Amino acid sequence: MKSSKLDDAMLKPTLGLWDATAISIGAIIGAGIFVVTGIGAGLAGSALAISMVIAAVIALFTALSFAELTTWQPKEGSIYEYAYSLISPLAGFLAGWMWILSNIFGGAAVSLGFAYYLKEIFPAIQPNITAAILCIAFTLLNFLGIRESAFVNNILVIAKIAVLTFFIIFGLTYINPANFTPFEPLKIEVLSAAFYIFFAYGGFARVAVIAEEVKNAKRNVPKAILFSLAISTALYILVGVVALGLVGKLGLEGSRSPLADAIGVTGNVAAIYLVSVGGLLATATVLLTSILGVSRIVYAMARREDLPQVLGNLHSKYKTPYFSVFMVGGIMTLLALFIDLSQVIAISTFALLFYYSLANVSALRLKIKKRVYPRFVPVLGFTSCLTLLIFTLFVSPQSWIAGVSGLFLGIICYFIKENLLKE
Repeated sequence: MKSSKLDDAMLKPTLGLWDATAISIGAIIGAGIFVVTGIGAGLAGSALAISMVIAAVIALFTALSFAELTTWQPKEGSIYEYAYSLISPLAGFLAGWMWILSNIFGGAAVSLGFAYYLKEIFPAIQPNITAAILCIAFTLLNFLGIRESAFVNNILVIAKIAVLTFFIIFGLTYINPANFTPFEPLKIEVLSAAFYIFFAYGGFARVAVIAEEVKNAKRNVPKAILFSLAISTALYILVGVVALGLVGKLGLEGSRSPLADAIGVTGNVAAIYLVSVGGLLATATVLLTSILGVSRIVYAMARREDLPQVLGNLHSKYKTPYFSVFMVGGIMTLLALFIDLSQVIAISTFALLFYYSLANVSALRLKIKKRVYPRFVPVLGFTSCLTLLIFTLFVSPQSWIAGVSGLFLGIICYFIKENLLKE
C-alpha cells in the first residue's frame, strides 16, 4: 500500500462484545424474518424448522471462515482486506465493489420496506419521502460516531427481540398441533426453502467490516459473529415453529406479512400491531448497519487508494470516515427517492454468495502454524456458497444477470483505476 496521510488517521476501538454482537444481529434479524417465514413455509410446509437448521449450518461454515480470518488479523473492510492480501488485489477490489454495490441498493430497498410498513399504520404518508428521511437520519447518526450508532442499534435490537419473544410466548398458547402434519422432512422442497432462508442469515459478518472499532477485536469479533448467528438461528426456528403452528402452511405461503397474519388468528388487535411494529424495528436496524458497513468498506478501499483518498479521511472530532458516510447515505437517499428497486436489488443475492465465496478462499489460503478451525471448514464453506450460486442461476436468473453485470462493471473500473495510477 502506498504511503499516505491516511496512515496517520486511526479509527478508535470503542465497541464491546455486546455492541459488536448486536450489530450483526441487527443485520441478520431484519425484514427477512417477517417475510422469509412465509416463503419457507410455502415450500417446506411442516418441516420449516428443518430448512432453517440446514440454512444455519450452511451459514456456519462461512461464519467460521470469517472467525478464522478476524482471529488472525481483524481489519476494517473485512473481506476486501482479506481477499486483497490472501488472493489478489483484483479479488479484493471486486469483493469490496460487490459489497458496496449490493448493500447500497439493499439499504435503499430496506428504507422503502420500512416506509411501506409504516404506511400500513399511517396510510397518509408518502413512502419514498419517508424512506429518504430515514436514510438521512441514519446517515447523520453514523456521522456522529459509531458509539452513538451502536447505542441506537442496541435499543432497536433489544426492542425487536422483545417483540419476537412476545410473538413466541403469546403464540404458543394458540398453536394447533394439526398444522404440523404431515411432517415431511425429506422432500426436496425442504432444501429449496433452505436456499431462500440462507439469505436471511446473510448479515452475520457485518461486525467483521468494523473490526478495528471493536475492543480486543481478535477475541470479540469472532465471538460476536458466532454469537449473533446462534441467537438469530434460535429466534428464527422458534418464530417459524410458532407461526406454522398458528396458521399452518396454507396460512403462511404467499403472505406479505406472515407473522402479522399468524398472530392475527388470536384475534388480539394489540398483538397484531405490536408484531407490525417489530417489522419496522427490524428494517430500521438493517438500514442503520448497512450505512455503517458500506461506509467502512469504502474507507478501507480509500486507504489502499482503490477509491479516492478523500473517502478515507476521518473527522477530527467524531473520528468517523465522514466523506464515506455522507457519500453512502446520499446515494441511498437518492435511490430511495427516485429508483424502482424491486428488480435492481437482485444483485444482492449474487453478490452475497460471491464475496462469501472469496472469504472462504481467503481463509483456506491463510498460512499460519496454528489454525482455529480445520482446513475442511473453508472448503465446505466455499463448496456450499458455490452450490447455492449455481442454484441461483436456475431459481433467479435475474440475480445472475444483475450480479454479472455489476461484476463486469467492477472489473472495468479496476483496470481504469490501475491505468490512471500508472500515468
